[in-house]
Amino acid sequence: MSRVRITGGEWRSRLVKVIDAPGLRPTPDRVRETLFNWLGQDLTGWCCLDLFAGSGILGFEAASRGAEKVVFVERDQRSVQVLRQNAATLVPETAAGGRLEVHPGDGVKFAASVAAAGPAFDLVFLDPPYRLGLLERTWPHLAALCRPGARLYVEAGQAVEPPVPWRVVRAGVAGQVHFHLLEST
Repeated sequence: MSRVRITGGEWRSRLVKVIDAPGLRPTPDRVRETLFNWLGQDLTGWCCLDLFAGSGILGFEAASRGAEKVVFVERDQRSVQVLRQNAATLVPETAAGGRLEVHPGDGVKFAASVAAAGPAFDLVFLDPPYRLGLLERTWPHLAALCRPGARLYVEAGQAVEPPVPWRVVRAGVAGQVHFHLLEST
């Protein structure tokens, strides 16, 4: 078990636990700082979805900066347990639901089910395991689950070319990780 530091907001410098698992790669501090400089540091009132949560660090960063609600979706049961522990430590009422919600399960299926219910999110974090085609299977559901003006943050092993209605407005590379901020056209 290792720990990752929250870089800004209410919980700045707090550490969250992260399991050691193959393919789990928490977004580095420098990349998270860049992302939240792009977004602005105040996410008050935003509803965020960390769709392939892993460590959940992106969602915890958003909540630390005032997001009203963050929904974490993760299929690995050990990661789900650690996400719940971290959420309960940061926001004690999380155990009964509320500001931080942790959902075990498949991210693509979750996106499809939420999309059917209509727009719900202002920001979606997409950092799925690489080379499994998860991002490509998720694209069709994103426009329906996002509110007008929503943004997507995407990490991938290569530069992404998103489908309509999304366009890349900011991008960077850190090591072998390509990161992107997308808006709808």
